[in-house]
Amino acid sequence: MAMAFKMATTGMWVTDECKNSYMEMKWKKVHRYIVYKIDEKSRLVTVDKVGGPAENYEDFAAALPKDDCRYAVFDFDFVTVDNCRKSKIFFIAWSPTESRIRAKILYATSKAGLRRVLDGISYELQATDPTEMGIDLIKDRAK
Repeated sequence: MAMAFKMATTGMWVTDECKNSYMEMKWKKVHRYIVYKIDEKSRLVTVDKVGGPAENYEDFAAALPKDDCRYAVFDFDFVTVDNCRKSKIFFIAWSPTESRIRAKILYATSKAGLRRVLDGISYELQATDPTEMGIDLIKDRAK
């Protein structure tokens, strides 16, 4: 039986698929990124796209629509100055300038509920265009 977690403030529901795919990314490293979307009719937050472990940041950025809002998580792998392999998970609230005002409001008010379900996020970014979530910014934050 599929379960969903309600976001009390907006009446949105986060599907089990959202949490399960996130846990697979976090613990099993089977996804590089996950893009989530809100279905306004069903009031569900669902998985829109997933990127395999071989995909990179450019693939992730290309998976975000130019004219609609999304939430996304990106698993950034890097090597520290001590030569240790590390990974940080970034939560990105994508709200491009070209998206509808209604969508921007819906995504802004529903974000906290999804964040509560996704345990272990290292950093959060709010982006309205690709420059606000560029790979250089992510590298700088992950240090």
